[in-house]
Amino acid sequence: MDRIVYDRMAAHDSTHWWYRARRDILADYLTRYAALPAEARILEIGCGTGHNLPMLGTFGTVDAIEIDPAARAIASERLGKPVGDAPLPALTGVERGAYDLVAVLDVVEHIEDDVAALAAMATCLKPGGKILIAVPAHQWMWSAHDVVNHHHRRYSRATLSAAIVRAGLTPTRLTYFNSLLFPLAAAARIVGRLLHRDDSDDSPPPKAVNALFERIFRLERHAVGRVPMTPGLSIVTLAVPG
Repeated sequence: MDRIVYDRMAAHDSTHWWYRARRDILADYLTRYAALPAEARILEIGCGTGHNLPMLGTFGTVDAIEIDPAARAIASERLGKPVGDAPLPALTGVERGAYDLVAVLDVVEHIEDDVAALAAMATCLKPGGKILIAVPAHQWMWSAHDVVNHHHRRYSRATLSAAIVRAGLTPTRLTYFNSLLFPLAAAARIVGRLLHRDDSDDSPPPKAVNALFERIFRLERHAVGRVPMTPGLSIVTLAVPG
């Protein structure tokens, strides 16, 4: 990712509506469906500035990987121990067969060979382990945001499922989320194209709007995985070996 993306993440990951509500949604999703053991071992790959680590830490003991040095330093401080720097798909030095959960949250789209990356993650799982995957949805929504984030693709449910299966895994509870705000985001993307305005700035909106978007997005926490979701800005699934 461009340096500015990590700088914005560090500045806004505790206040931006998207980060805050998504953490709550993913926590509820894990609570309902991951069936993690007490004191599970968890690995987050591509943890960025570490904004998900406290949430994941409520489920067990967390290790993390981040290849950007500045973001890794922030994440290490948040985690209270060094964060590794092993890249995908090699994951050199990462313990195999050791984790109950591997979390890759808006990471797989950054990897050119997503199938090899997913297969490598699977080797890190204990028997019965799972991979929590979240990715951006809809290739037609490609924008400057994807460019500065160095994305290789956005996913549909079908393309994400196909990549998971090719890696020797099975997707479970695969669903869209961030659906309530999707019509607004899609309209903004279409209007931006018509006006030839394609802005990569993902700083928070004004405070009142930020709070409103957070409340709307957080409403999905009780629905994701339970009921069919309409198309959304993201896709989430738990992938299991076999």
